[in-house]
Amino acid sequence: MDKENKLKVTGVNGPVVTVEGKTSLSMQEMVYVGNGRLIGEVISVNDKYATIQVYESTTGLKPNEPITPTGAPIEVTLGPGLLSGIYDGIARPLDKIEKMSGVFIAPGANVDTLDSEKLWDVSINIKAGDTVHAGQIIASCPETSSIVHKIMIPPNVAVNGGKIKSAVKNGKYHVNDTIAVIEGTDGMPDVNITLSQKWAIRTPRPIMRRLPTDIPLITGQRIIDTLFPIAKGGAAAIPGGFGTGKTMMQHQLAKWSDCDIIVYVGCGERGNEMTQVLSEFSELIDPRTGKSMLDRTLLIANTSNMPVAAREASIYTGVTIAEYYRDMGYNVAMMADSTSRWAEALREISGRLEEMPAEEGFPAYLPSRLSAFYERAGYVDALSGESGSVSLIGAVSPQGSDFSEPVTQNTKRFTRCFWALDKSLAYARHYPAVNWNMSYSEYGDELEHWYELNVAPDFTQLRGEIARILGEENSLMEIVKLIGAELLADDQKLTLEIARIIRVGFLQQNAMHENDSSVPIMKQYLMMKYILKLSERAKSVIAKHIPVRELKEAGVFERLIKAKYEIPNDKLEMFESVYEDIETAIEKVEQKYKI
Repeated sequence: MDKENKLKVTGVNGPVVTVEGKTSLSMQEMVYVGNGRLIGEVISVNDKYATIQVYESTTGLKPNEPITPTGAPIEVTLGPGLLSGIYDGIARPLDKIEKMSGVFIAPGANVDTLDSEKLWDVSINIKAGDTVHAGQIIASCPETSSIVHKIMIPPNVAVNGGKIKSAVKNGKYHVNDTIAVIEGTDGMPDVNITLSQKWAIRTPRPIMRRLPTDIPLITGQRIIDTLFPIAKGGAAAIPGGFGTGKTMMQHQLAKWSDCDIIVYVGCGERGNEMTQVLSEFSELIDPRTGKSMLDRTLLIANTSNMPVAAREASIYTGVTIAEYYRDMGYNVAMMADSTSRWAEALREISGRLEEMPAEEGFPAYLPSRLSAFYERAGYVDALSGESGSVSLIGAVSPQGSDFSEPVTQNTKRFTRCFWALDKSLAYARHYPAVNWNMSYSEYGDELEHWYELNVAPDFTQLRGEIARILGEENSLMEIVKLIGAELLADDQKLTLEIARIIRVGFLQQNAMHENDSSVPIMKQYLMMKYILKLSERAKSVIAKHIPVRELKEAGVFERLIKAKYEIPNDKLEMFESVYEDIETAIEKVEQKYKI
């Protein structure tokens, strides 16, 4: 250890620090750099030098300042008190840092992730003499008014089973108080179990088994839930250029998804956007509980002016926390906004390390890093015996909306849901600006049984018909560009009108309207049902040689479009009366032609 204490900084290149000479530093070991004790991580070692990436600003760092090893990897402290918090990329609570150093993060700010002074009302589930195993839930406490925190034995403790030597009674305890002691075996010392535990952020938490992804994550966004659904435990990408609504879409998903806990990671995003997230979530009422949305939300804010290396770590910090709550049996959705900024951080650090660049300057290991991240999604049986899920939704920001660039293409390889945002739709004020011709979901077949069982037996059939009409419209528009719409046959004109109803009345949503911001799945089904019912009725009218323009002038198409605003989400029986009005208008058209 004396030798290690003599480690000195020999070179500084932005966030990259080198230490010359042979050291006993190990890969991914956490170290403290310089007199300010900046947090860093060893990213390469050989017999001549070691390289460290620093997660804080290295401004003012000089050669010969000391390097202090810790012997442990970068870890995050997990325990009660995480929810409702706002953290930086390495899980330091920003409210504590503000009290310590003001509105800017001071170098070397060393604050605990959890509040060590707060008392938690803990209920103990075990007693002395009980046999326990890794991951087992041994206690619980109310973390917020919406979430019960379950205290688990760390996954690396009592792997082959262990016996409780002593345990406390129900009562109030701090996060660092020992609530149980597990007897040591084979000459090993006893293990103290507290309310908190540490876990390396780059190491996935172990599970018992993966489960099929056959339950949808209902988001309240019609184009997602019907055409391009994502399963609980699934992975999705939201690619789109500047101004296409990636952040807005993730805000909507975070607000309305039917998951238990939201982990929102702002990775390299603009500070004003993160401010918007914070202000919106603090004011939003959770539709599930009627309480504050922040009660089941955790925010990691790593804005574009924060150190680039911490941007790279923020993604792993977020998914580790998500896995922790998954192990308690919760369904967690993690929003990563945006993975392109994370990839840019990889590229910058790789460039400073003088590594051989691959396509567009990104490091050759970009695909493996992306796959390692998205593979941490899943619906699983945890070691605790509970079933939970982590759903990963990553935004991608291709420059110039070029979906052929490396981050987008490699993300497509490792996600099964692709919600492609279109700038032409966004500029036309069509939100969500998801291009239905470019997007896809591979979860449809797996979720088919759930929709048929829990919504309606013909749900999948209706969804297929909606997709078919949109595809037919796309083909017809190629003809319209050549000869104009007026020369189309009436049945083709009808197809375009029904497709317009689908686009404007179904796929387009108003995030600011109380009846349209989030829509229950049953209302989505009824909207599809009545759109297709009108389609069949209109076909019968066209078959009688009545022009489509007569139906348009009668307002039957517009009446159905407006229904999404007029019908409250809890009064779905109103669809029948709306369609009766439409039927009456159609009958008047038929009477006009004396048929």
